[in-house]
Amino acid sequence: MAQQQPILYSFRRCPYAMRARMSIVRTGYQVEHREVILRDRPEHMMEISPKGTVPILLLQDGTVIEESLEIMQSVLSWELSEVESHWISRNDDEFKFHLDRYKYPNRYENVDEIEQRIAASGYLHDLNTLLGQDEAIDTNLSDALFPFVRQFANHDRDWFDAQDWGNVHSWLGENLESDAFKVCMKKHKQWVSSD
Repeated sequence: MAQQQPILYSFRRCPYAMRARMSIVRTGYQVEHREVILRDRPEHMMEISPKGTVPILLLQDGTVIEESLEIMQSVLSWELSEVESHWISRNDDEFKFHLDRYKYPNRYENVDEIEQRIAASGYLHDLNTLLGQDEAIDTNLSDALFPFVRQFANHDRDWFDAQDWGNVHSWLGENLESDAFKVCMKKHKQWVSSD
């Protein structure tokens, strides 16, 4: 039987999957959503993408897109500007590196979570400055960044809320309260092949 729609393999809480889903929600792009549990990955998902990470978008022509940013670019027809590339690189490389070690210090050797939080804070300070400039970042870039800031904020919300990042707090709050994010975070039951 022919594939009716693009298939999206996703995991609700993954920030990479969130940003891919945000682009899908914003454009009304139609997909068959397959929610996965990462400890119980579906066989079909592993066949089309052996690295086993989400999100994965399988197009009707058999093309497999395995990177969240590439899914965003495909769905949105988004050509990254130099500024957008810079901020996504800082987010995905610098900030995510420290975020992982702040949130999961036991997964790494000789890691001090407070040192990692301080290191990650440099990015958030700079983001706060960017958000305070006259031309706010556009929706696509915002969607590419905020799921990771959300994850950082949720690790110690009292500490995060006490920081002097008014622009980041407002921006994050607006994203979390948006109708698009509420649709993005709709709960789906685990997909199994019999579905």
